[in-house]
Amino acid sequence: MDTRNEGNGQNGLDPDLAELLEIEEAEPVPVPAPAAGVDHSGEPDFHTLFAEEKAAEKKSDDVDPARVRFPTIIQIQEDPKPYFQDKDFYKKVLTGEGDEGNRVHELLAKYMKAEDPEEKSKCRAQLISAFWELGSRIAYRTAVGLILPKRLLLRFGVLSPGFLTPELRDMVSRIIYENKTGEPVYYVDEWLERVSKGLVRPSTADEVKVKGKDTAQKILDGLEKKKGQRDSEFTILKAKISQLDERETMLRGQMDILTRHERNEDMGGLKACFNSSQKQAMVTIQDLLRQLSALDTQMASSYAALSNIDKELESLGRKSEGMSSSDSAVDQKTVVGEWMCIRQMAKMTAGRQGNHFPIFLSQFVRPAIREIGTRENVIREMAQVEALDPGLFMRTYKSQSTRIVPNVILIASYGDAGVCWEPFEKFNRATSRGRVAIPLYPKSLPVAVMTAMADLRWQVAKEKAQYYWMEEGITGKYYQWFMEHKLRGDVREYFIRDYALWVNKESQGMQKLDKDVRGIFWRMMPFPQHIKDSLRNRSTVYNELYKKDQNIAKSDGY
Repeated sequence: MDTRNEGNGQNGLDPDLAELLEIEEAEPVPVPAPAAGVDHSGEPDFHTLFAEEKAAEKKSDDVDPARVRFPTIIQIQEDPKPYFQDKDFYKKVLTGEGDEGNRVHELLAKYMKAEDPEEKSKCRAQLISAFWELGSRIAYRTAVGLILPKRLLLRFGVLSPGFLTPELRDMVSRIIYENKTGEPVYYVDEWLERVSKGLVRPSTADEVKVKGKDTAQKILDGLEKKKGQRDSEFTILKAKISQLDERETMLRGQMDILTRHERNEDMGGLKACFNSSQKQAMVTIQDLLRQLSALDTQMASSYAALSNIDKELESLGRKSEGMSSSDSAVDQKTVVGEWMCIRQMAKMTAGRQGNHFPIFLSQFVRPAIREIGTRENVIREMAQVEALDPGLFMRTYKSQSTRIVPNVILIASYGDAGVCWEPFEKFNRATSRGRVAIPLYPKSLPVAVMTAMADLRWQVAKEKAQYYWMEEGITGKYYQWFMEHKLRGDVREYFIRDYALWVNKESQGMQKLDKDVRGIFWRMMPFPQHIKDSLRNRSTVYNELYKKDQNIAKSDGY
C-alpha cells in the first residue's frame, strides 16, 4: 500500500484536528507553548490533561460440545452509535497517558507537517513505535475499564475521527459492538480485558522470564499442567453427558413407538401384536441401552479422574500459596506483555513489505462493511471454510472427538493474511482453544480468514505429531512430497497456498493442485460426502480417488 500521503492536512483532514495539531493550509508557523492549564486553539495542555477511568464484565471460555456449527449470521451491522459526536474524542484518547500521550501528539504533528520524504519516513517510524507504547499504557488499565475513545483506539485503531471520512465514521459506528454470537471471536480491547481478568491465559506465558525458577516455578508449572488436565477431562465429561442426553431422548422416542399398539377390531379392540416398526424399535432400544451403559461407564471414569485431579490440585494449591504474585513477578505486567504479542501478531498479518501503520486512516480502507474483518463477517467466512473442511476444528482425545473453535483476535491492522499464533495452550493440548489473529482491514477478507485457517490446520497437525511432524500425519505426507519435488522455501507457506486452492478451487472441480497433493488432501482433509459424490461425476481424477476410498473402506484400512 502507498503510505506517502498518510494523514496529509490538505487531503480532507478534519479542520478541528488540523488546528489541534497546529497544521495550517499555508506554511506552518511556530506556535508558542501554552501556559499551564490554558487551552490555545483547541490544543490540549498535557500538564493537566491526563487521568484514569473504570467498568467491565465477565464471560466463560469453556468449550461447548453441543455446538456443532457456527450460528447463521443474519445481521452484520446495527443502528449507528454516537461514537464520533464528541468533539474532544482525540483529547480523551490521550488524557491520562503522560509522556506516551504527549509523545504521540508531538510526533503526529511533525508527521503531518513533514514534506521531505526522508523526514516523513523517519517520523512515521517513530510514530508507529510511539503508538504501541501508548497502547501498552492504555492496555494496562483494561481490567478496571476504559472510556469509549480509548477502547475504540484499541479496537479499531481510531486515534481521531478527523482521520476518517464521514462514510467511514458511519460504517464504524454501525459495527455491532457486543458479542451476540456466543463465539470466541474478540476485538483487541475485549481480548485484553479477558486476559486481565484471568479468563484466558496470556499468549506471553512461554516468553516471560520468571524469578525463582527452581522449585517454585516447577510447582507453578505443575499446577497449570494439572489445571489443563482437569479442563480436558471436564470437557470430555460434558461431551459424554451431551451424548447421554441425546441417547435418552432417542430412547424415549423409541419407547413411545414400542408402547403405542394398534387395536385388533375383530377381537373387540384388543391390543394387536407388535408391528414391524415396533420390532425395529426393540432392536434400536437394545442398541441404545448398550450405548447408554458404555456412556455411563465412561462418565463414571471421568468423575473418578476429576476427583483424583481435584485432590492433586488441592495439594499443589497449598504448596503454591503465595507464589503466584511474589515468585512469578509477572501479574501486573501480563496485559502489557499481551499487548506486545498483539503488536507481533499485527506485524505477522502485514508481512515484511506490508503497511505497518497502526492508526486508522481513510486512504487505506473502503467504507464497505462487508469487506471489514468484523466479528460477524469473520464468523461467516470461517463457517464457509468449515463447510468444505468439516474436520477443521475437530480434535480427538481419549477416543472422543470434540469441535474446538480457536480464540480469534481481530487486530486493527492493514494485513493481508491471518495467522495462527498458538494451535492450543501449553498445558492443555487436548481440549484448549488455540488462538488466531485476523486483520480488521485486509485487502481481501476471505483470503485473510483462509490463510488463518490453513495456518491453524498446519500447526495443530505439526504439534500433534511433535518430533515426527516430517514423517507422520498430513504434515509428514506433505513434507515428503515437498522434498521429493526439491522445492525451496517455507513448506508451511506452500501448504497454506495449496490449502486455499483445495478449498476454493478443487471443491468446485477445478484441478489446480499437484496430483499427489490432491491425493493427500482427499484422504486426510476430506470434503463432505455430498461434495465427494458431486466431484466423482465431474472428472475421472476425482472418480479414481472416490473408488480408492471405497476399496480402502472394504478392506477396513481406512
